[in-house]
Amino acid sequence: MKRVLLIEDDLHIKELLEIHLKDLGCELTMAMDGKVGYTLATKEQFDLIILDIMLPNKDGLEICRDLRAHQILTPILMLTARSEEIDKIMGLETGADDYLTKPFSVREFIARVKAIFRRMEMSKGDKEDKALLKIGELIIDHAKRKVVDGEERIELTPKEFDLLYLLASNPGKSYSRDRLLTLVWGYEFEGYEHTVNSHINRLRAKVEKNLSNPQYILTTWGVGYRFNDELEITKNLAS
Repeated sequence: MKRVLLIEDDLHIKELLEIHLKDLGCELTMAMDGKVGYTLATKEQFDLIILDIMLPNKDGLEICRDLRAHQILTPILMLTARSEEIDKIMGLETGADDYLTKPFSVREFIARVKAIFRRMEMSKGDKEDKALLKIGELIIDHAKRKVVDGEERIELTPKEFDLLYLLASNPGKSYSRDRLLTLVWGYEFEGYEHTVNSHINRLRAKVEKNLSNPQYILTTWGVGYRFNDELEITKNLAS
């Protein structure tokens, strides 16, 4: 049974989602206050957090940002009445896994929840590989979700890590921004390619020694990005 935390202060929506989540067989914990919801998210284990943005005491963006800062990587489906593109981008860039604008259809909501659960199962299978990549002094440990350069640990957000691991696992393969959105963010949507650009820029700033001449993450002009396949990469199973 999947454990879901629903943080939503709209009573009507809360009751509606409660019915359908229970129909999916989920065990539900609910909060109508941002601080209460954040505390629950940090104290208990959940499979999914459904998070409204406009909440009393602590808004959804702040909750999402703080959870990711504390390496709480529970998938987050963000709900909001704000439909401006910048709001969606902010939600995704603070670490949300998906974004749904009110009013939304119940069918779409259920489809997105199921899609997140499917990705979780796929991710579990992938994690079992526990691959550890070594590229010179750069080490990417998938099992520990840890990146070090020499003796220095590089702090990455979950999406930055996923991007780096995907690219480094497939050196020389060029990915379009749309494809990266699908593979890393896990869903297909249009119009947010600059989300990929901004993550790649931040990732390069953290792992590259010379931003004007990147060593690891290269641009494939007219396509997207690829990892440098001229570097020697070894792949091991982490202990």
